[in-house]
Amino acid sequence: MKRFDGREYNELRRLKVTHNIYEYTPGSVLLELGKTKVLCAVTLQPTVPHFLRGKGTGWLTAEYALLPASTSYRTQREISIMKRHHRSVEISRLISRSIRTAVDLSVLGERSIMIDCDVLQADGGTRTASIIAAFAALSMAQRQWKADGIITQDIIKHGIGAISVGVMEDHSLVLDPDYQEDFAGVADINFIMTYTGDVIEVQGGAEKEPIAWQKLIAAGELAQKGIQDIAQFFQKETRSTSTAKQAQEQKAQKTALFSLQRRQPDSSL
Repeated sequence: MKRFDGREYNELRRLKVTHNIYEYTPGSVLLELGKTKVLCAVTLQPTVPHFLRGKGTGWLTAEYALLPASTSYRTQREISIMKRHHRSVEISRLISRSIRTAVDLSVLGERSIMIDCDVLQADGGTRTASIIAAFAALSMAQRQWKADGIITQDIIKHGIGAISVGVMEDHSLVLDPDYQEDFAGVADINFIMTYTGDVIEVQGGAEKEPIAWQKLIAAGELAQKGIQDIAQFFQKETRSTSTAKQAQEQKAQKTALFSLQRRQPDSSL
């Protein structure tokens, strides 16, 4: 079945990640999933919530927001109305719960990881894209914290991803629906899983009519395939980044050696 944008039913939208968006954070990414764009940053705070004080363990929490021009109609800034939107609160909690399952907070000591996810452009799947971006930014931060000696061991226990599966009017399934497909479908289900396919959370439901239990099982299997595709994307990206870094270091070494060789004749003066 060909879809509105020409994808196969089991095909993700184009996934792209740009690193180091912010200069002052150890991990930040701009993640693009089709036309959906999410900016995510990770910072470390030297405190924990009151219920964890004195327990020697850390905390992790996230904040999610739609920026004003991210949708076809302007979204009001929450600060301007002095009230958080219920959807922002719900998605913030989802991101927090999901990422906490992937980390060992005892490694942090009494410090808190803060994850900020801001949607620059929304075209469906903003909560799943935010979880993908949050984990990517946290992976960056972990490498930086280890390099700086802030932590001595990995805090990440396993990779996680998130993807949605849509049930269309003919009850066919589509992976990673955009807004147009989401609007036209009868159900939308979000799956958060480890890279090995274990379930962290499932949320969603029928919006127009009930769906068969077997359809939910099939949706979970399709989501597993999508999570594997996400895992492979980041594994390939990590190898590519590592290769590029090695090439850059080798080039710097050659440049330094060349400069030294050119200075040698002058050393005899």
